[in-house]
Amino acid sequence: MSRIGKKTTKLESGVEVKQSDETIIVKGPKGEISIPVTGGFKVEIADGSVAIQPPAKELTKGKDKALYGLYGSLLRNALIGVTKGFTKKLILVGVGYRAQLQGQKLVMSLGYSHPVEFEVPSGLSIKCPDQNTIEITGIRKDEVGQFSAVVRKSRPPEPYKGKGILYDGEKIRRKEGKSGKK
Repeated sequence: MSRIGKKTTKLESGVEVKQSDETIIVKGPKGEISIPVTGGFKVEIADGSVAIQPPAKELTKGKDKALYGLYGSLLRNALIGVTKGFTKKLILVGVGYRAQLQGQKLVMSLGYSHPVEFEVPSGLSIKCPDQNTIEITGIRKDEVGQFSAVVRKSRPPEPYKGKGILYDGEKIRRKEGKSGKK
């Protein structure tokens, strides 16, 4: 049995969870998330908590065991997303590196001969509190993480000078570089 799948999650006020056929729908103050579910897994709501129930008491197939943990994690992420949301913060480190929001476009100057532009996907909101900080917010954890990874990939941090786009709190392992004759 999956230890992650067995966990129950407290259901907060204002959040509604229901299952229709092979879809779990989670509604909350920030929005609605639907999770596709296959293999006979069910949602059980009891005493103000919600959990995923496997199709049988004894999971025999390896795939069912893996899906049990996956659906448990997806349900917990959906419950957090519709109540609090998810945020990733990116820091631009480097001389002349800056970001700004122009309508629904994120425009960054990253030391290239041209500005780097990204369309903001629907469901996400972006803020630039200052020129060197980008905050990506949304209700789906996977979308927030994917878009922040795509933005970071446009100028990944390098180990010699430490320049690039870093996640907030990320430490870059620095290298010494070339040294002269001794």
